[in-house]
Amino acid sequence: MSQDQKSTTTSANAYQVEVAPGRRRLVNALAGAGLVVSIVAGLLTDGPTLWGLLPIVLYAVLCLLGMDIVVGTVVAVLSGVLIAGLSPIETGTLLGKSLADSVTAIGLIIVLGAGVGEVLRVTGVATTIVSGVMRVAGNRSKVAVVLGVMVACLILVASLGTLAGALAIAAPIVLPITARLGYTRAATASMIFIGGCAGLTIAPFAGSNVAIMTAADVNYLTYLGYGAGPLALLSLALGPFVVAYIQRRTARTGDEYDLAELVSDDSATTARAPRAATATFLVVLLGSVVYATVTEAGTNFPLLALPVLGIVTGLAGRLSAKDIAEHMYRGGAKLISILLLFWLLAALFALIDQLAPFKVILDQLGPELATVSGFGVAIAIALLGWVGVPGATAAQVVLLDKVFGTLAASAGVGPGAWVVVLLFASKADTYGPFPNANMVGAMGLARSSDLKSMLITGWMMLVPACVMYAVILLVTT
Repeated sequence: MSQDQKSTTTSANAYQVEVAPGRRRLVNALAGAGLVVSIVAGLLTDGPTLWGLLPIVLYAVLCLLGMDIVVGTVVAVLSGVLIAGLSPIETGTLLGKSLADSVTAIGLIIVLGAGVGEVLRVTGVATTIVSGVMRVAGNRSKVAVVLGVMVACLILVASLGTLAGALAIAAPIVLPITARLGYTRAATASMIFIGGCAGLTIAPFAGSNVAIMTAADVNYLTYLGYGAGPLALLSLALGPFVVAYIQRRTARTGDEYDLAELVSDDSATTARAPRAATATFLVVLLGSVVYATVTEAGTNFPLLALPVLGIVTGLAGRLSAKDIAEHMYRGGAKLISILLLFWLLAALFALIDQLAPFKVILDQLGPELATVSGFGVAIAIALLGWVGVPGATAAQVVLLDKVFGTLAASAGVGPGAWVVVLLFASKADTYGPFPNANMVGAMGLARSSDLKSMLITGWMMLVPACVMYAVILLVTT
């Protein structure tokens, strides 16, 4: 489940979840039993061992049953430490080295992105982008309005790198427009959901997308060409038809808006220079993406690009250095638990590398892998990630790559196909088959309570996406 699939909350923990007391006791009992088994395994084994799979299995089971992801990761790390038989000093050294790991850097990128998003909000950049797109789209043609709403949400989400926060800015602007043209609440929710999800897929500095590019060792253009670009184009092509269907099934059912209830956003009017800030932001963003693509910059480039984006945009919006720092701090502080999660994940993966369970598997199955279809392996991993791997989207990508990357490469899954596998595995659950917080969030912002229509929207996007990606994998493996 992606980080955007969590409800907006005032909690400092972005992964806070609520579980029933009975399930909490079950989860705690399983965690305790797993640690006991880890102690025994540590006493009985040495060197590469299949027991190295236990921390990963424990992590997956605990998180799927509802344990806080950060806490589940702590349990998994402790399990790995016990199996590896590390002393306290060795454990401290492991955690210290993990701070400089590329996995931890991805967590910091997510935090920095949230800080930039806060600057874009207060400078009026986000509002200006949406308003500008809607002016270009006009309000005479319904198809133009649908595309305008989707494109506005796409651009805003791609710029901020977050779904919920960007749609919260876009909704007050687009709702009065769709309401005047008679679109229902369910149809409007469908518009912003499809456009926002497409934007999150192509966001150049979103943590999950950086993780995919890092795992597949590809640049942004390759990532767009194989994975994100096709989904974004599919969304824009199918979106109007999906929205039209939702509109037909919900029209004249009392799902229409009352224009008197809709209020417009005023962030652009309180900003000092929203147009100048917007122009500056778009120029610097485009320049950063081009530079990163040409130079094939790696994971560390957003660590510089994101602060520069925030500072330059803030200055163009006539914010003082103190105000820019405060807004960056405020935005990033909301996701500090993500940085902690990725630091722990870096330590977990270092432990898995030390225990080397997959080396044992590959040594035993090496000859057979030559006969395994790369297409079959790719499909299996993609489906496993879709239905069975818990965690934030970026963490999910890292987990899949660390666990299955070597196996996929041995089966002939190349970088382009690996992009598709990781993208589908980490983002498909946003579209279904079950309800999720991204859907509910879009519904809430559109003031809709029609979950069935939102599920239909997700399914109508998911099925063609599955076919499209299956064809891409068949060609590239």
